[in-house]
Amino acid sequence: MTENLRIEGDSLPLDGIRVLELGSFIAAPFAARLFGDFGAEVIKIERPNGGDELRDWRKTRGATSMLFRTLGRNKKSVALDLRSDVGREAVKKIAAQCDVVIENFRPGTLEKWGLGPDVLTEINPEIVMVRISGYGQTGPYKDRAGFGSSAESFAGLRYITGEPDRPAGRAAASMGDTVAGLYGVIGALMLMLQKARGVRHTGPQTVDVALYEGVFSLLESLVPDYDAYGMVRKRTGGALPGVVPTGSYLCGDGLEVVIGGNSNSVFIRLMRAIGREDLAADASLLTTEARGAREEELNGAISAWTGSHTLAEVLELLDAAGVPAGPVYDAPSIAEDRHYLARGMIQTHEVVIEDKPELIRFPGVVPKIPGHEGRVQWVGPELGEHTEQVLRDLAGLTPEQIAGFALQEVR
Repeated sequence: MTENLRIEGDSLPLDGIRVLELGSFIAAPFAARLFGDFGAEVIKIERPNGGDELRDWRKTRGATSMLFRTLGRNKKSVALDLRSDVGREAVKKIAAQCDVVIENFRPGTLEKWGLGPDVLTEINPEIVMVRISGYGQTGPYKDRAGFGSSAESFAGLRYITGEPDRPAGRAAASMGDTVAGLYGVIGALMLMLQKARGVRHTGPQTVDVALYEGVFSLLESLVPDYDAYGMVRKRTGGALPGVVPTGSYLCGDGLEVVIGGNSNSVFIRLMRAIGREDLAADASLLTTEARGAREEELNGAISAWTGSHTLAEVLELLDAAGVPAGPVYDAPSIAEDRHYLARGMIQTHEVVIEDKPELIRFPGVVPKIPGHEGRVQWVGPELGEHTEQVLRDLAGLTPEQIAGFALQEVR
């Protein structure tokens, strides 16, 4: 199937690819969503009673959360119980028609159900398996339960996040899960590209992603700095150690701006923009170490300037000076920003909430591929919405078999 991996005309890059999602919550669904955004047919298996628990997360009304509607977009929902014989047999038939399987169960779970890589590869020798777990498929901790929160802690991210006089903080989004999903997609596409180039392998083709490893890979020189300089990174709030000046500054209208003036040339432009020609001309400040030593002074100068201007004025003046700066946006600001809208990063879709349709704004598709733009064809579907279609078209079941199958699943 992967020989279809070629871009022609205005087709989507992953047209002709079929992905089976056996996961739940964030990591595997996020990975599968990326495939669906660019044309792959994504079949999401959900337990018949309640479906993916994400359907119930962070909602105040209606039956299905906007988080599920977001991560479940472009997917077909099939209600099957992987703990039942009939469910597993149906999944095997579906997997035989797929290019990629993505799962995020604890290691050994698929094997216990008779759906491990050896079994699925025997059914479909070309299949690529993406396996996302807390600690990976090997190693002394592989059997531990792992969510994104524990992975972020184990990887070191939580230790350096937040204010220095408070307990470890976190980003208010599932960063550990989503970055693991990204690595899962990258790994799958690497193996698929090899196959498209004619490289053939024997045995299961598996991408093994540990949540903590994805996070750890983003932490730059955390461990090398410790070895080389004896530096143990601490929590420093909104600032980065040794990266000065950068951070969040309060404007005169009570709004915040983030300014990055930590390269030599940008630092000079920033100091001139805030009217501090004396600091711009100070040659001793043209090293990161020197600016770090005078962090309080430099931040004080910047804060005094931003505090005397509105956010709009600050952004206009810094833009004219070529200094990177951005407003600290909330959801309403993002939803109405003209740049987000111009690049299609805010898209409106009709969603049924409490039995009536409403227009809801959802995030767009990343990355942009001119001429082959990914698209949101539909938001997260209803539970089991595509069960009959998939069992008929991919599992080869007759209408009578599907009706009997549904009865067995309910029992």
